[in-house]
Order: sequence, then structure tokens, then C-alpha cells
Amino acid sequence: MEIIEQGTPISALSTPAILVDLDILEKNIKDTAIAAKGHGKELWPMLKTHKSLEIAQMQHNAGARGFLCGTIEEAQMLVERGGFKEIMLAYPVADRQNLQRCLKLCEKANLIFRVDSEETATLMNEAFGRAGKSANYVIKIDVGLNRFGVEPNKAGKLAKALGCYSNLNLIGISTHAGNVYSSKNTKDVKRRTLESLGFLHTAYESLRSYGYHLKMITAGSTPSFQYDIEDGLVTHVHPGNYVYYDAMQVALGVVTVERCALTVLVAVTSRPRDRNEVLINAGVKVFSRDLGGHEIKVVKGYGIVKRFPKAEVKLLSEEVGLIDVKNEPGMKVGEEQEIIPNHSCVVNNNTSYLIGHRAGIVERLIAVDARVGV
Repeated sequence: MEIIEQGTPISALSTPAILVDLDILEKNIKDTAIAAKGHGKELWPMLKTHKSLEIAQMQHNAGARGFLCGTIEEAQMLVERGGFKEIMLAYPVADRQNLQRCLKLCEKANLIFRVDSEETATLMNEAFGRAGKSANYVIKIDVGLNRFGVEPNKAGKLAKALGCYSNLNLIGISTHAGNVYSSKNTKDVKRRTLESLGFLHTAYESLRSYGYHLKMITAGSTPSFQYDIEDGLVTHVHPGNYVYYDAMQVALGVVTVERCALTVLVAVTSRPRDRNEVLINAGVKVFSRDLGGHEIKVVKGYGIVKRFPKAEVKLLSEEVGLIDVKNEPGMKVGEEQEIIPNHSCVVNNNTSYLIGHRAGIVERLIAVDARVGV
């Protein structure tokens, strides 16, 4: 590992390097917390974007009341190392080993599960029953992504079917409007979000018809956040990508490039003759081949070159990238370039630490504590 000292210009770093602009990061965290609070919503950010205890603490200090975790490793980090008490798991848990891990976390925190089937609920109820404990859960509602979740008008029916499980306590419903990533512009983002919120209301009314009163009605994604907080039914919001943003958020019209905090510093290593292309020393093992969220294409190329925005990051192999520079002839071999990746969450998981800088000067390293498989 390269020794990186405070005060080092980022231009002096070895490449590739994954950077985070601390001024932008802090502004993104602050602005989102203020917006949620201003609309009376509890902010429970999705942690999978950064997987960092330090950034989670920054979110908490800004006003986040709880966290939504994509993995149990993330939840363990927050509870066991950070002492956080309010945690929701984004996805159902159905295997014995992970249910045992969750049981231990329940001793230290309010761990809320998401459930979308009787089969999952049965396994949870049995595990908690054997331990003499109970679990809080929300029903996951499918609002158009067609991944996890029950149909909105069947939420009440599922709740009634799970009512016989004495070790499970229903406290709410949750959604993820991931389908907004198929939008082509800001109007489309708004339309899809409002459609998803309509499904959330349908699920709520379905549960009310069965006599259920809910404590938590949660929704969340970064593109839908601005509309989620305006909905009177929603109580908790779960944006995640907002800490960094990325090229996908720019393509959707959520933010401009100036709000993108995470970049990859690369070197231009070759310019083959008679071709309007250059090669860089970073490929898919640093970047992501995602062209949009949930396998949906919303961008062209694999990132935005900050100094040469008309260039296209055209191809990625394992350790090498190819940039089409026919519209940006000024890029030279030996230069360093910062590239905003398409999907910052994936790039974040490809490193053990981020290099935090202000105005291009290194201030500190930020650990990525809960990387998948590490």
C-alpha cells in the first residue's frame, strides 16, 4: 500500500486512485438531511453506497436517525463498532446462518426486517421462536421494479396471513422506486416516482382495510428523494447515492457534475497512431460496466472525464480503459485525468479506502469498512 501523506497534491498520487472531494461530500450530506428534516421525514440512508463507518457518522451528525443496510456486514459494522441502534435490512433474510447473526444484533439494536413472502416469514418466526425473541418487520411493496415485494393491493392479505406468527411484529411497509432509473429525463423521473408513491398509497389502504395501523411508511432512492419527501404518507426516506452522486445521477438530471464527490484519478498511458483514442490505466476492476441502475441503460460510455466532458470512456477491460477523444483532441499521454464513474456505489466497493481531499490537497483517508467479501 502506498503511503499517502496529508498535504499531498492529488496530482502527485499514484494512479489509479479513488478520490472523494470532502467539501462536496459534506455539502451533499448536509443538504439532504436539511431537506428531509424540513419536510418532517426521518432520514435513514441506504448504507451500501459508501460502507464506511466514518461517513455513516457524518450522516448521523447531520441528522440521520437510522440506516438501511444492504448486507449484514454493514449492519454489524454500525451496531458493533458504531453503537448505532436503529437499523433496517433492505432485503429478506432466509438462511439459518444469517438469521443467527441477526439474532445477535437484535440484542444490541432495533433491527427491522423486510418481508415479502410467507416462506421467509416462517423461517424468521421459527428462528426467533427458538431463541425466545421477537422481530420487528415491514412488508416490502413492489412499486414497479419487479424485484422484491408484494403487489400493493395484496399487502393486507399477506399481513393477515402472517398474523399467526407470534414472534413477528408488523410495524410498517417499505418501497424502493428503483424503476426511476429507467427514466430519460427529469420529467420522467417525477412521473415514475409519483406512480410508485401511488402504489405505496394503495398498499397502505390495503393494510388499513384489514385493520392495521402502521408506524413506518418508508420509501427511497436518490432520484426519487425530492418527491418522496413531499408525500404526506411517507414517514422515512432511504436515499443512498446522494453522498457521492455519479454519472447516472447527472444523466437523470438529478444533479450537475459539480455535485459529484467521488472520482477516479487515472493516467493516460498510450495514444495509438491514426486513432482518435487514448488508453488509461484503469478498467472494470476499478470502474463499473453499469450503464444505469438495475440493468437499465441511461448513460453513454463508462464515466465523465471532468476536464474533457465530450470524450467518451468507450471500453473497459480488466485493468485498462479506452477513451474516444475525437471530440476532445487535447488529451495527452502522461497526463492525469479525473473521471466521474457511472455508478459510484460499485467503485466505492472496489477499494479499501478513499482518498479524501479539499481543493486537490489530500486531507485524510476514509476506510471502506464493510466491503463485500472483505
